[in-house]
Amino acid sequence: MRFKGRMELEHGLKQIDIAPLIDIVFQLLIFFMLTSSFVMQPGIKVNLPKAVTSEVVKYENIEIMVTSESIIYLNGRIVTMQEMKQFFKQAAKRNQSILIKADKRAALGRVVEIWDMARDLGITQINIATNQE
Repeated sequence: MRFKGRMELEHGLKQIDIAPLIDIVFQLLIFFMLTSSFVMQPGIKVNLPKAVTSEVVKYENIEIMVTSESIIYLNGRIVTMQEMKQFFKQAAKRNQSILIKADKRAALGRVVEIWDMARDLGITQINIATNQE
């Protein structure tokens, strides 16, 4: 015994309409493209110099950034040399290392001043960040 609904499905529907499926996939694609473009990473723009012999540092560092305008950031916060000196004293007691990220147009004198202050206060591990060629 055959029912009428089953016969229509077997004989009447030869192909599946995929237009609604394409519309949904296209709308999802647009949604994800638009939402991903609004995600901004906060940060300070620094163009690092390039070096052939650089290596990857894999341990926890204190990050010091020197911009091209010689503004100093300590772990993402603007600091003065006096504040940095106090922070270096504490870091020397904890035996922490320093990573200096200086813009390639930053004053070399400012970088050397930070380096000398850190060495004077007892920090032995000081690194300078570069991009590999």
